[in-house]
Amino acid sequence: MQKIIIKTGRTYPALAAQLGDFEDWIERELGAAPGEWRVVDVQRGEALPPVADCAGAVLTGSPAMVSDYEDWSVSTAAWLREAVQGNVPLLGICYGHQLLADALGGTVGYHPLGPEAGVVDIKLLPEARQDPLLAGLPAAFPAAVIHWQSVTALPPGAVRLAANDFEANHAFRLGSAWGVQFHPEFDSAAMAAYLSHLAPALQAAGTTAEALHQPLRPTPHAAGLLQRFARLLAHQAA
Repeated sequence: MQKIIIKTGRTYPALAAQLGDFEDWIERELGAAPGEWRVVDVQRGEALPPVADCAGAVLTGSPAMVSDYEDWSVSTAAWLREAVQGNVPLLGICYGHQLLADALGGTVGYHPLGPEAGVVDIKLLPEARQDPLLAGLPAAFPAAVIHWQSVTALPPGAVRLAANDFEANHAFRLGSAWGVQFHPEFDSAAMAAYLSHLAPALQAAGTTAEALHQPLRPTPHAAGLLQRFARLLAHQAA
């Protein structure tokens, strides 16, 4: 049975040359051994394995927009629906979170207040206290965010797990699938690089210069979500 990282996009080249790409950061926070997780680059046309051969999957973020419905994204959404029907554990991050929501019957679009960027506080909702992945996390914890689009309506039957004052759907679960709008794989270096690289676009969208230059905070609880997911898979396999 394969554990896969579904690569839906890539970071910008200068940052990749310095720190690696999304899948590298995810593998680091999973605590993965070399070769333990197979990377499938769906944005570049790589085929996903049969759902029956998959023990679990993490979906990366992407500069792409779910609402553009590119062919590779639409075909990945169909695979995700089959995976949820087959009770394959999934964890979608940012674009992956939005793609899961859209694939399962929710809606995704641009946030009316513009982008959310930097390190923000995520607040767990009461439903998270019994959640297999989020239970035991602090009631509020810092996490890295950078997104223009959001899940504007959750899929039917989904459980909303986390929010903040800006973003109503920072985490949800539907069956075996979890989505998180924030980035558990980002460390401070990655977040700082994104804020610097995207500063002109963020300011054009209404983000203040003061917000872009706020000191970054460590995000250990957000990062720990990936190891929690790895433990969930290990427990299921035992």
